Amino acid sequence: MLKGEKNLQLLTEPRRIVITTHHKPDGDALGSSLGLYHFLKKYNHNVQIVVSSDFPDFLDWLPGRSDVIEYPKQAALSSKLLEEAEIIFCLDYSALSRTNILEPLIAGSSAQKWMIDHHLDPEDFADLIYWDSKAAATAQLIYTFISDVLHAEDQIDADIATSLYTGIMTDTGSFRFRNTNAAVHHIIGQLIEAGARNWEIHEQVYNSSSEKRLKFLGYALLNCLEVIPEYNTAFFAISKEDLAQFELTTGDTEGLVNYALSIKGIRLAALIIDRTELIKLSLRSIGDIPCNEICKRYFNGGGHLNASGGSSNESLTTVVETFKSLLPEYKQILTSI
Repeated sequence: MLKGEKNLQLLTEPRRIVITTHHKPDGDALGSSLGLYHFLKKYNHNVQIVVSSDFPDFLDWLPGRSDVIEYPKQAALSSKLLEEAEIIFCLDYSALSRTNILEPLIAGSSAQKWMIDHHLDPEDFADLIYWDSKAAATAQLIYTFISDVLHAEDQIDADIATSLYTGIMTDTGSFRFRNTNAAVHHIIGQLIEAGARNWEIHEQVYNSSSEKRLKFLGYALLNCLEVIPEYNTAFFAISKEDLAQFELTTGDTEGLVNYALSIKGIRLAALIIDRTELIKLSLRSIGDIPCNEICKRYFNGGGHLNASGGSSNESLTTVVETFKSLLPEYKQILTSI
């Protein structure tokens, strides 16, 4: 869906543009942001990427990463850029609250807001919306925005292709999730032709763990994993003491929830982490088990059918009990074949 198409004429001359994404950017958030960044630079726009936090170091190799401005480190510059922007791109989020500390700055800016996203239930804050909840990743939408909306597919070079490939790869679980359809594989083929070196991207993202992260993984599998076979459910509960013991950094718990889902017979998996200020949850599922509904109803969150997130102000123990207590409500769908 494209709304506000008339605003595209703003791109016919150089503009002051800021690209934003959600708090704690993942591969899709950063990949889509950098892909769009490299594209807009080709047309002499004054483009900056401003994020509200750090992000996993396994994304540090992405082309243009050194140009990303982290608000906590450069607050004055970030504020100035958002205040003076003519267009603010809002990538991989459909609610301003997901930008955390940047929310009031984006909301208060006189710039046009252009949202490109694939999450459910988008808020009505944008002047231009390019949205499709069936898209596998926001990076996929950046590709079609460039190719189908702006008709500039020939401008996709190796840096753009590498960034967008990374975003699609990470948000599809290396192309294994159910949203990985023929259209996604066609786009991936085009990105490889444009210069994305798929084997190198996989190596950078998935084979760059620190020794501490691997030791934490072993610890979590042995001590923090609970399996509830009567509900075909498994989850990890990670305390703040666990995080401190292994000196984990942003991204070190990425993908942990998938180990729970990989157990034979498991259809719903959760990662529940005490981040001190909040308890954060990541849910993954198989089939029609609605992670998004569970997160929305119980944990102030949402997302996709098979991959969603939420948070809580309660204690880790209370959140774990809440999660376990909701399982009987979903027993039929959890145990059906």
